[in-house]
Order: sequence, then C-alpha cells, then structure tokens
Amino acid sequence: MNRERRQYTAEFKAEALRMIAEQGLSLAEVSRRLGIHPNLLRNWKNKSAGNGPVPAPAQPTAVEAELLRLRAENERLRMERDILKKATAFFAKESR
Repeated sequence: MNRERRQYTAEFKAEALRMIAEQGLSLAEVSRRLGIHPNLLRNWKNKSAGNGPVPAPAQPTAVEAELLRLRAENERLRMERDILKKATAFFAKESR
C-alpha cells in the first residue's frame, strides 16, 4: 500500500518556523497545531539554521487561510469533545 507524500510550500514551512522563533512555542506544540510530525519540523529547523533568518511568507491565499482556520477549529472541537467525554464518564460514575 503506497502512501503519497505530502508536499509543503515554502510559506507553510516559514510560518511553522516563525511560530517557534517569534511566538516562543515549542517544537512539539507547533507540530501538534499544524498536524505534522515533530521530526519533520525539526528537519526544517535544522535546514533553515544554515540559511539565515526565515523569510516572511507571501500573503496566504484564500484556500490556505481557510485551511488554517479549519485546523484551528478542529483543534478547538477536539478539546471540547474530550472535555465532554470526561464529563460523561464522571456523571455516569456518580449516578451509580
């Protein structure tokens, strides 16, 4: 079973590295937020270390902006779902 490798734009990589550098987020946090493997992000960081500062990304297209919005919404919804699961388990125990 062959899996296609995902391709990331230079702007996406630059924005991921900028989140680490400017926002002070950990590598693990950024990789979780963006849905990529931490080793992939670490490789980008190591490769960019020799290239100087990370260039500013071009203005995101409407599709990229929508993708970022949807990823943030997915993260929020996952958190809400997890909280509700825990609350359901708690109240199920309590009613016994």
